[in-house]
Amino acid sequence: MAAISCSLSLNALAQFSINGFVRDAKTKEVLVSATIQLANQKRYAITDAQGRFELKSIPAGEQELVINFLGYLELRQQVNVTGNVKIDFTLEESAQLTDEVLVVATRVSDKSPTTFTTLDKAILQKQNFGQDLPFVLNWTPSMVATSDAGAGIGYTGMRIRGSDATRINVTINGIPLNDSESQGVYWVNVPDIATSAQSIQVQRGVGTSTNGAGAFGASINLQTNTRNDKPYADLINSFGSFNTLRNTVGVGTGLINNKFAFDGRMSLIHSDGFIDRASSDLKSFYLSGGYYGEKTIVKAIVFGGREITYQSWYGVPESRLNNDEEAMLETAATEGWNEDQTNNLLKSNSRTFNTYEYKDQVDNYGQNHFQLHTSHRFSEFLTANASLHYTHGNGYYEEFKYGEKFSSYGLPNTIIGNDTITSADLVRRRWLDNHFYGITYSASYEKEKWSSVFGGSVNRYDGDHFGEITWAKVAVNAPKDYRYYFNNGDKRDFSIFWKTNYRLTDKLTGFVDLQYRTISYLTSGKENKQNEFNINQQFNFFNPKFGLTYSVSSEQQLYASYSIANREPVRDDFVEAPIGVTPKSELLRNIEAGWRFRKNHIALNANYYLMSYQNQLVLTGKLSDTGASIRTNVDESYRTGIELDGAIRISSKFSWNANLTLSQNKILNFDEVLYDYGANFDEYNEVARNYKNADISFSPNVIVGSGFSYHPVSAIDLTLLSKYVGKQYLDNTSNEARHIDSYFINDLRLTYTWKPIYFRELSVSLLANNILDVKYSSNGYTYGYLGGPTEYRQNYYYPQAGRNFLAMLTIRF
Repeated sequence: MAAISCSLSLNALAQFSINGFVRDAKTKEVLVSATIQLANQKRYAITDAQGRFELKSIPAGEQELVINFLGYLELRQQVNVTGNVKIDFTLEESAQLTDEVLVVATRVSDKSPTTFTTLDKAILQKQNFGQDLPFVLNWTPSMVATSDAGAGIGYTGMRIRGSDATRINVTINGIPLNDSESQGVYWVNVPDIATSAQSIQVQRGVGTSTNGAGAFGASINLQTNTRNDKPYADLINSFGSFNTLRNTVGVGTGLINNKFAFDGRMSLIHSDGFIDRASSDLKSFYLSGGYYGEKTIVKAIVFGGREITYQSWYGVPESRLNNDEEAMLETAATEGWNEDQTNNLLKSNSRTFNTYEYKDQVDNYGQNHFQLHTSHRFSEFLTANASLHYTHGNGYYEEFKYGEKFSSYGLPNTIIGNDTITSADLVRRRWLDNHFYGITYSASYEKEKWSSVFGGSVNRYDGDHFGEITWAKVAVNAPKDYRYYFNNGDKRDFSIFWKTNYRLTDKLTGFVDLQYRTISYLTSGKENKQNEFNINQQFNFFNPKFGLTYSVSSEQQLYASYSIANREPVRDDFVEAPIGVTPKSELLRNIEAGWRFRKNHIALNANYYLMSYQNQLVLTGKLSDTGASIRTNVDESYRTGIELDGAIRISSKFSWNANLTLSQNKILNFDEVLYDYGANFDEYNEVARNYKNADISFSPNVIVGSGFSYHPVSAIDLTLLSKYVGKQYLDNTSNEARHIDSYFINDLRLTYTWKPIYFRELSVSLLANNILDVKYSSNGYTYGYLGGPTEYRQNYYYPQAGRNFLAMLTIRF
């Protein structure tokens, strides 16, 4: 009897695990980021990229598990734990509308013949230490991130498959984020947006039809926080190298009366930056309120903030990086720098040099976004969405300028006594004041073999550009509130699309996506360098896409697609074009073909792509009449490559995510333009050099990302993050003297998470960046000219920080 009692006692004290998969009841596809929780306890697990979960340290006895996934009915199931339990769950789709309907028009699923990666909130939270979004996404396939300040906060950028930000379409809840004129995205204007993101989908290549700017390399679709049924509060604090400090507070009411939910967030981020004086002071907020009926959702969202960032846009000259004094003196002479500027160059640290020393050489800009979304389910098969949006941006960047001619500002000379003053040191501000508003709409139909979306958008941008002189060393003859230039841009964008998946057989699904887009762009006035312009352009684009997806089995698929995309030139292409020359729109033909595999502990994707461009706009070295760089259409160019990515759960303690891109990026026929000023610098001739099969600038042939994780216990996640980026050329000549060296960096991320009685979750995280202290640059530029037989060349680079640290404390109530 005593032995039996002892046995029962030991069994009660035993700790076991529960593991398995969560799948869709109908399609049997795994559900990533589903939550499995012990009823009435804080202990939970989240399914990984293979749909697998594991709950550890479960006491013996009868346990109730609660399984949830957005858009599906909650499942409760009793499990008798007498040892380690292996069990799978299937969830039924919910008939009630969820926030996912807001992005259904611009997203794709595994049934689509599109190349994509989707990051859920759990993944985003792990990597979000307050750096800008490009550094949160840095380990996705074919991605290269860069930072002007060198530490990932402030002005940052990304390239996907070698395509820069102006060729990457970005939407937030289906609303375009790209600037209408430059078509770029400035992540510094939406600091800490990753904290308010529920999920992010990156579609590489043309992708499917979306709203706003043409996707010419990739599209990024960000969905903000979805409904949280329970009240919560989050406190997140990060600190680290370069006096980096981030404070974030988030709160939510949970579902009130089963109908309403409200959420909010405020963030403050400061960093001195790696580069000298490259500080950033960022403020941001996010507010949302929603009504959730059985068939109707109405949700209002407001987010934005203000950034004050010290300029570090100029980069570091190669001469300074090499600590070559003679070459530095040549750099200073070429740039026309005075004695103070030259001394700054000579005396600065070789990797942190910043040409700007004026204390207010800052970018000061605020941007607020307003969105109103309405969704209604008319029937089991038909759901419609409509969204109104408005964005207002206002701000300037301030510059100290040495010895500027008054005539360059449309001003007369200044007379002091008998002296005529023609130039002086001055401070100027260049302003933007812009408005962007419109409507997006969609209707989705799903029944039997059909899954269709009809949608589009109508948007307008109205932006003023102007400059002011705020100080001059001598009095200037200028009227009150004088603007030395002013111009306005008015851009209107209308698009309509229809895309559908149709199940041809049990295994084969066809895909058709047809988009029509029309753009009118009017801009006129005087530019910064006093040149007058008047531009009125109209574009009409038809962008068809076709594809097939074949399900070999429930675990693997084959897919292939062919897409066409068109893209209009950006503002500077028009404004800086030579008189009588109008830049042409660009055309992209994109082939994607691949294989997806998911089974048990493994998920693999393999993809081949060919992106063939016609009339791609590239820098050639040609200058406008005002000395600005001009992009020129080149007849034919292409990007082609293979992308491999996958995840494997090696054991209960080890897992590995990795991706590899091997590519070629070529311009078939390229003419570089150099200006020859003669041996005595008293001539002016334009010289063209022809190149065949030249490499496209900033397009590495090899990109590798890796995350190797170790979980000694369930509360600890130790991950080694590795990134290799191959050699990149600074221009399109494949010249070895003008390139960015390849680099291989490693970061180490450690997270310890536990669930004490008074908190929903408490975690401490440490991110050790560039642990091997590699000295590398991730971006740069080049320019040159001829002096008779001699070529003069200046290369500039953006060095990134060496070994540095960020720590984060997260408390969730």
